[in-house]
Amino acid sequence: MKILHTPAELAVWKIAHPDCAFVPTMGNLHAGHVALVEQARLSGLPVIASIFVNPLQFGAGEDFERYPRTFDADCDKLQAAGCSAVFAPSLADMYPQPQTYFVEPPALANELCGKFRPGHFRGMLTVVLKLFNLVQPRVAVFGKKDYQQLALIRSMSEQLNLPIQIQAGETVRAADGLALSSRNDYLTDAERHEATRLYSSLRHIADALNLGRRDFEELEVQALDALYQHGWKVDYISVRRPDLGLPEENDTHFVVLGAAWLGKTRLIDNVETGPIPL
Repeated sequence: MKILHTPAELAVWKIAHPDCAFVPTMGNLHAGHVALVEQARLSGLPVIASIFVNPLQFGAGEDFERYPRTFDADCDKLQAAGCSAVFAPSLADMYPQPQTYFVEPPALANELCGKFRPGHFRGMLTVVLKLFNLVQPRVAVFGKKDYQQLALIRSMSEQLNLPIQIQAGETVRAADGLALSSRNDYLTDAERHEATRLYSSLRHIADALNLGRRDFEELEVQALDALYQHGWKVDYISVRRPDLGLPEENDTHFVVLGAAWLGKTRLIDNVETGPIPL
């Protein structure tokens, strides 16, 4: 497996691998990332992953400085998963001058997570586009756990006519249902035991929707109250259509999304009500 640190090294690798599949990450990898690499390998193309903690998508007071950097262990996992290369650029390589051009996202970027993390999706989309321009993949794989991120990347790729097939990877969960996340490392033992309640709450709403309930706001409020009673600080619980538009009574497929704080850790998750392709 090649480890590439500069755009020049990446360009040399690309000469021998003009078509590739791409898995962008911020590192501190877990089984969910490995599953994305394994899915990318199904394309039959050489797989390249990136490791870059992007400052543009962190707001003031967020965890950019303390976000775990575990480069050696990450490379071991990627090599074992069959990656052909890792692109791990420096801040200076990704931002050789102050970034004054940005991807300006649609209104969806100011809803759900975007409402509580202003500027996050603007920074995320900007760095993803920069990475796409450098790597020039034919396929790129993103996890469904970050459902809003995935929807925005797919929309950006379609509207900017990027020649990249965006694939969605299913959320990988621990045995008790907790969605795997690099930020789970922040949880104390007691918080880790409690953390499954977010998924359970979303699952409860999805089950009710499958049984025909359409009182969306009441279902959301009930879930909010249950989390509050167990010490959570909730950003949102929201029932949406698969395209993240607001639901209507005659809809049949939904995605239930939530973001909430447990102690100092912000967790996100979502549950679909059926086999909805995104």
